[in-house]
Amino acid sequence: MQEKYDSLTKATDAFCDAYLDEDYKQLIRLAIAALSRKRPSPLTRGKEATWAAGVVHAVGTVNFLFDKSQKPHCKAPLIYEYFGVGSSTGPNKSKEIRDLLGMSQFGHEWMLPARLKSSRVAWMVQVNGLIVDIRTMPYEVQELAYQKGLIPYIPDAEPDDQI
Repeated sequence: MQEKYDSLTKATDAFCDAYLDEDYKQLIRLAIAALSRKRPSPLTRGKEATWAAGVVHAVGTVNFLFDKSQKPHCKAPLIYEYFGVGSSTGPNKSKEIRDLLGMSQFGHEWMLPARLKSSRVAWMVQVNGLIVDIRTMPYEVQELAYQKGLIPYIPDAEPDDQI
């Protein structure tokens, strides 16, 4: 799988260097690594260009890459053209990847780091039957939510406290 990972990341890194940014590059690499670790890995079937386009599209979809108000921004057809895949193949592979990895626009696991702090959705947690912004709760509650994987980090804690 290392060869497949290296080949895919080489292709997606080039796209990110040309059209996106370092945050997208790292998140896309994480998605490819996650797909590589699945057993059996879905990356062993199909064309690499299709997987590359699908991963970029999947990560872009959950991070609103196609919204003109976002930076960086690109249109989906640019992804398909760059990787040489059809306009129906790209979104279909993207959907498969999002399903395989549990990606959604409401989950913090695949959110760009720059979007996390300002995202209200990433911090919404159900506490005693009520949905609350965990950032307004006592530190102990935030710590528990972090330990359970409900939030990406404890907002006001030092980074070393969260390893």
